[in-house]
Amino acid sequence: MRLEVWMDNAFMGWLAHDIHANQYAFEYSSDWLNRTDAFALCPSLPLIPIAHSTEAHSRAVRTFFENLLPEGQALDDVSILCAVSKTSVLGLLAVIGGESAGALRIVPPDQAQPTVSSLRPVPWEELSERIQKRREQAFSIWDKKVRLSIAGYQDKLAVHETAPGEWALADGPALASTHILKPDPLNPQLAGLTSNEFYCMRLAQAAGLAVAPVILWHIPEPVLLIERFDRLRLHTGTIQRQPVIDGCQALGLAVAAKYERPHGDGRDVREYRAGASLPKLFEVLKCSARPALERLALLRWVIFQVLISNTDAHAKNLSFKTGPGGLSLAPAYDLVCAHPYADLNLADTYAMAIGDAFDPVRGKPRRSGRGRIARTA
Repeated sequence: MRLEVWMDNAFMGWLAHDIHANQYAFEYSSDWLNRTDAFALCPSLPLIPIAHSTEAHSRAVRTFFENLLPEGQALDDVSILCAVSKTSVLGLLAVIGGESAGALRIVPPDQAQPTVSSLRPVPWEELSERIQKRREQAFSIWDKKVRLSIAGYQDKLAVHETAPGEWALADGPALASTHILKPDPLNPQLAGLTSNEFYCMRLAQAAGLAVAPVILWHIPEPVLLIERFDRLRLHTGTIQRQPVIDGCQALGLAVAAKYERPHGDGRDVREYRAGASLPKLFEVLKCSARPALERLALLRWVIFQVLISNTDAHAKNLSFKTGPGGLSLAPAYDLVCAHPYADLNLADTYAMAIGDAFDPVRGKPRRSGRGRIARTA
């Protein structure tokens, strides 16, 4: 199977999978390589291939593109609706890859430039009804079509804002989504999470951090509207996609490695620290044109997580802008104070150690919870 990979409206290359050998491959197009502003998808897939085994290349390709897929129930919903196995990375991307995070559009051959573009309005009444019916009807499926291609566990919907408080579902490369809508989680114990995130995001902005703009609407259910920093509205009205990768993609790590201790905080596995970590993230910023400034921005991001007690600041809750100048820290998002949920038997240790400390109070593990907020939010 072979898919075309576009960086917004520029053809970048081909993504392929040999199902018999179970080998993945990505090849940059000659047109992309000949551009003066060409840049790599990520550090593990450079423009000039590094001499390594086919297995290593295959692993790097699968890791990068698998990070574009949703997680948890949203992945189950896509798999069921489209009758595609959850393990088929290319099969899933063929369905939902046309509107992914960042500037990438991943489409079957000859489908890169659809001629029809449209906006399907989402009235408040319908949105409210869909929020209430999430247990019976997947929030990511609208009009029998998948409307979500964003990684993460929490229910969310990618929308195009036509006016303040007016949203639509966009079809067509010139009408990409501009915002993300997030309702409160289904778990009643996590009620108020949207208000929590709204407060923390506004606090971060007031503290001088670069953050994604947010608004809290009540329709009457609370929904957090987040402006996408990977989208730029041009004066012509078209939406330009901006290249962005998350922390796992920057480090070449699988989704399961977004926590520093990917196997949990249990006594027998807590010393296995093979996942994403702050030292690794600081190190990857050597690929930046301004490594000192970018590392300072990352340090301020880390300090703010400590101040608001955000123990779920994992590698997929951090993104980097990419381009010819290398990596630079993207605006912050998913900022939440985890302290109010400390009694819900959720893990209350840092997703990535601060120094060598995972415990936000005593600097050592306190208990092993059955899950993190990210698994429900």
